[in-house]
Amino acid sequence: MRLAATIIGDLRQVLTAEVRASERAAMQAIRAETEQVKAELRRQVTDALGGNARGIANAWRSQVFPRSGQSLRPAGLVWTKVPNVIDAFERGAVIRAKGGRKFLAIPTSLNRQGGRRGAKPRITPAQMVASGQAFLRPFKSGRGFVWCLPLRQGEQTGRRRRTRLIAGGLTEIGTGNRKGREAWARGMLERGMVPMFVLLPQVALRKRLDVKGAAERGLRRLPGRFVAAWEREAGRRAA
Repeated sequence: MRLAATIIGDLRQVLTAEVRASERAAMQAIRAETEQVKAELRRQVTDALGGNARGIANAWRSQVFPRSGQSLRPAGLVWTKVPNVIDAFERGAVIRAKGGRKFLAIPTSLNRQGGRRGAKPRITPAQMVASGQAFLRPFKSGRGFVWCLPLRQGEQTGRRRRTRLIAGGLTEIGTGNRKGREAWARGMLERGMVPMFVLLPQVALRKRLDVKGAAERGLRRLPGRFVAAWEREAGRRAA
């Protein structure tokens, strides 16, 4: 049996057009998948660490290569500007004090600006020591301590005459407008102290991120993206 085939048009032009279409499809697929992987990693951070971790989430960056033009072998890179933080939460790292120190000093919510997680402490450990007023309360488990300052009432100010709480004469705490704030403030004054730091020998972070999984899911999606993009490019040529 014999078959006869006839090529209509310039074969070289047809092949060149096909290569150009595949290059565009490859670039589109890599660009879209790189963006999706970056978006997933950013979402992982905010889901795991809360809305106050947007700075860590936005530290995820991406770049597609080549930066200009087309290629059949493009590459997408996703990286973070805070690799140590990401690595710690991906591995579930154990954090210990450095420099021969025995304890980590973790500020309580009352010792953070605005009470926000990750915010700078109002009072530093050095200021606690220098005040000469700080004292320790041990945990029942014996694993650590609560580092406290004495609490006194400050001069009432403002139209509402709110009760002001002064820790060790160094800083005011609990200044936010919260429901039941006055009752809370009076309860704090009755205790006569405010916890400023939690002292622990080490902290084991819970594994909260899955960077490797995000990359693997991206690789599995990539062939499908490429085929879909190639079909779109082929449809444009046929039209």
